[in-house]
Parts: sequence; C-alpha cells; structure tokens
Amino acid sequence: MVLELKNITKSFGTKEVLKGISLSTEGGKAFGLLGRNGAGKTTALRILMGVFPADSGDVLIDGKKIDRKMVKIGYLPEERGLYPKKKIIDQLVYFAELKGMNRADAVKSIDYWLSRLEMSEYRDKRLDTLSKGNQQKIQLITTLTHDPQIIILDEPFSGLDPVNAMLLKSVVLEEIEKGKIVLFSSHQMSYIEEFCDRIAILNGGKTALHGELTEIKRNYPRDRLTVRSPQYQEILTDFGEKCKYISDDSVLLRLDDESEKPEIMRSLIDKYDIDEVKVFEPSLNDIFVEYADKEV
Repeated sequence: MVLELKNITKSFGTKEVLKGISLSTEGGKAFGLLGRNGAGKTTALRILMGVFPADSGDVLIDGKKIDRKMVKIGYLPEERGLYPKKKIIDQLVYFAELKGMNRADAVKSIDYWLSRLEMSEYRDKRLDTLSKGNQQKIQLITTLTHDPQIIILDEPFSGLDPVNAMLLKSVVLEEIEKGKIVLFSSHQMSYIEEFCDRIAILNGGKTALHGELTEIKRNYPRDRLTVRSPQYQEILTDFGEKCKYISDDSVLLRLDDESEKPEIMRSLIDKYDIDEVKVFEPSLNDIFVEYADKEV
C-alpha cells in the first residue's frame, strides 16, 4: 500500500494553513511528519483522516483517491479523548463499535491488547484510577483494536516512563513488520530518527524537506569532521575559528574543502592523541532546526 498526499491546500477564513504540500510513504515503513507548532501537521493529518476536506489536492492510496470505508485508520491524538469516569472495557468496546466492529470481535481484540500492553488487571477499572502513562496505553488500544492499515501516532511517547516506552516501541515495530503504514508526528527527534525511514518537514504550510532520511543525511556536505580527543582544548586553540567544542571531549572541525579531508585526518592522528575522528553526520535534530526555521 502506497499513501500519497498530493498538492494539498487548506485555508480557514483568510488564513492559508497548507500551501500545496506533497508527501508519500508505503506499507512496512514508518514516516515522520515534522514541523514547528503551527506548521500545518495537524491539519494535514485531519485531511488524511477525512475530518474535513482539503480545498484542493488529493489523498491517494495506490494512486487512487482514498476510500475511507475500505481503508481503516487508527489515530492516537496528542490530546487524549477518553472518558475518565467510565469503566475501561466499556469505553474500549464503545470506540471499537464506532469503528465498525461487532461486540464479540471487539472484546477479543481488546483483551489481546490489554494483555500485550500489560493492562489486563485494569480491564474493569475507571480510567481516572490509572497513572498518566497507563492512560496513554489505554488510548493506544483504541487506536489498534480495529486492526488499522494506517496508524497515526501524535506524540505517542508523551507521559511514558522508559519501561513503557520500550513496550510501545516493540508494539510499533510489530505493526510496521505487518506491513502497516505508521505515521509519527512528534517533537522527540530521537524516536523519529529511530523509527522512520522517510520524513517530511513542514514549514509555513509548505513541504520544506521530504525524502528518505538516510539519503537526506548522505547529501549533506561532507566538509566537517567530528574529533574526539583528550587534547581537544589544544585542537580548539590550533584550529581557531574553524573549530568549536561539541561535548564529551569532542570538537567539530570545519574544512575549507572536502578534498582536504584525508590530509587533515592524517595530521590530526600524527599530532594529537585521537580517540575518534569521522565525517560529521547531522542528527535529525540538526536537520529539523535548519529546515523548520528557514524561510520557504
């Protein structure tokens, strides 16, 4: 399954929120939709889900306009939407039935997910008796119970301790391995970098960057070196403005030209006690800061 958003525009009154964004991903891969607050991420996701229509452009599945009666979508919103005073099993069944499941199949699926997420003991409790992290897991069950083909996760790790974050990671990886399309929207770049094959960065309602994350990194100029050394202070002094401290006894050294790389690397090893020297590869956080903050 290939999902495409093609030349999507959307305005609310006089405010143009999306200005012709395009992006694509496919089953068995995770996609990261990134951008600063107000960049248009939530609007794009709501158009994908059919909450409201685009002014122009298309949402396509395998090249054809999406039929939401045929394609199941699961959505984990950033703002949680469950009922705090209601029994957990009752509202999980209610949401599953809203998505077209019969009660027997819903209960079977819910019990599976309660067990998978280590929540079976809370089946008959009220939601407001649970911790924030466990409430997040119940919300996730509403997302997955009806076995969606497209899973949208908006800040999915919010409120989770490291143990529960690991559990969620394993669940997400299982869904990706089943061939599902998984879309992440998050400001936690480490998780996006860990999971996502492709990303799009929205900026001012436009697609500022879109593509395979590994390819995006590979296309960055290879004219900087990361150097880790106990003599980092001497390196900083010797290279002056071309060099800056990063962390952990490491410095970033800028070359005048990529062709200097072999010679500079040899000279560093000859002159200093070098623990590591390698071509600098930007993190997703570096890429995000660059593209989410520039004018488009």
